Amino acid sequence: MITVYGIKTCGSVRNALKFFKDHNIEVDFFDFKQNSPTASQIKNWTTKVDINVLFNSKGTKYKTLNLKELNLDDNGKYEWLCKEPMLFKRPVIEYGDKLVVAWDEEEYKKIFL
Repeated sequence: MITVYGIKTCGSVRNALKFFKDHNIEVDFFDFKQNSPTASQIKNWTTKVDINVLFNSKGTKYKTLNLKELNLDDNGKYEWLCKEPMLFKRPVIEYGDKLVVAWDEEEYKKIFL
């Protein structure tokens, strides 16, 4: 099963969901605005991809929280991801034992088709 994590108003998440719908691939959607992934789930994700791939240091939430001033190390980024899911680069897609982060249509075609 494929689980797409994100928010429905995010363009990248909408592109990903449209890709799956257009290719008749069933997915579960996990809305970051309604729920947060668990700390152990996030820790597991960081074993699959670098935390810098997961952590969105270009987004609005990062800027409004003034996190740049904190000069976060990997542990600091992990702690912030645990308490603020809007800091994830989106979408985050769990697929078997793989984790795919961000929207890249060519990459999706290689992985999911």
